Amino acid sequence: MLKQKGIKKMKICIVGIGLIGGSLAIDLKRRGFAKKVIGVDSNIHHQNIAMHSGLVDEICDLSSAVEQSDLVILCTPVNSNREILPLILDQIRGSNKVVTDMGSTKSGIAHVVSGHAGRERFVASHPMAGTEFSGPMAAMGKLFDYKHAIICDAELSADDALATVKGMYECLNMRLSYMSSAEHDVHVAYVSHLSHITSFALALSVLEKEKDEENILKLAGGGFESTVRLAKSNAETWAPIFLQNSAYLLEVLENYAEKIQLFKTHIEAKNTEALTELMIEANKIRKILN
Repeated sequence: MLKQKGIKKMKICIVGIGLIGGSLAIDLKRRGFAKKVIGVDSNIHHQNIAMHSGLVDEICDLSSAVEQSDLVILCTPVNSNREILPLILDQIRGSNKVVTDMGSTKSGIAHVVSGHAGRERFVASHPMAGTEFSGPMAAMGKLFDYKHAIICDAELSADDALATVKGMYECLNMRLSYMSSAEHDVHVAYVSHLSHITSFALALSVLEKEKDEENILKLAGGGFESTVRLAKSNAETWAPIFLQNSAYLLEVLENYAEKIQLFKTHIEAKNTEALTELMIEANKIRKILN
């Protein structure tokens, strides 16, 4: 059921039919926000899965899909989003069509359309939802329910474009927050991007030192599994994210390395009291995440 009154059912173009794009298609159709979902994807395998599974109603090239759609949702890697957004804004200039993106970085995409004549038709956004899996087979209903979505630089978007994207997120049962692109990129560097790098690094360390796969399976407890889970994430998605957010991420990594060094120093010194103090301080995260 469509949650927000006054928002008509829309023809939606989803560019990139993977986990995020496919999951959007499921719930936006199921809940009546979308009357038709048109998919755009360069991967023929993804196209076939999306059509045969009913994720999308039609597969088109980008230009034809944009021409038919009221709302265009960019779900490709952040470097691809940056490349195609100006082209889409060129095409829809002078219309009431709306474009939004699901990318995990915002400063880069904000920069490429800064000053574009069609900038107000774009709403920069980021739903804080996902799994470690990728591709249309990973798409799932209710992925976004009760999670947070960030809308960035809202003042640069036209009121009706903003209302459309807000309506979409309300239909997905998401909690909305607003911030600038720069603020967004600082925060996600800490709470999302660092977590992924930590997970990739842990997986590399274990694979380098523990050559027996059976031992990994035997000894991997819940802590290891939960920490290394993100190392299964798609490299083609995350490499561009790390590079686009490198300014903030390098600062975060330096801070993180200092904390790792503290643990190493106290373990070498067999300093139980100092180690305990570090972990008690870290335990304060419970108050935030509980």
